[in-house]
Amino acid sequence: MIKRVSFVILCVVALAVVVFSGETCMVEAVTCNPIELSPCLAAITMPSQPPSAACCSKLKEQQPCFCGYIKDPTLKQYMNNPNIPKVASSCGVAYPPKC
Repeated sequence: MIKRVSFVILCVVALAVVVFSGETCMVEAVTCNPIELSPCLAAITMPSQPPSAACCSKLKEQQPCFCGYIKDPTLKQYMNNPNIPKVASSCGVAYPPKC
């Protein structure tokens, strides 16, 4: 019994060393809110209008949410606008071809 407990403790310590020995990276959680993309409305609806700095900033911030927006039945019709990938590309933001 003592050997088994010792083995479990050893495994837990080894796991802790592996987990905490590497670089830790803090990732800030993104709140997915499609209204945050409103600064991009002009660039999306008028293709000749370049995206603003505020638009590009919001696209970068909301990028992890794109697939969720595309899969949402109420947002899908808006996210399938062919100008959105163009605006995203202009901002250097990857737009997912498929989700």
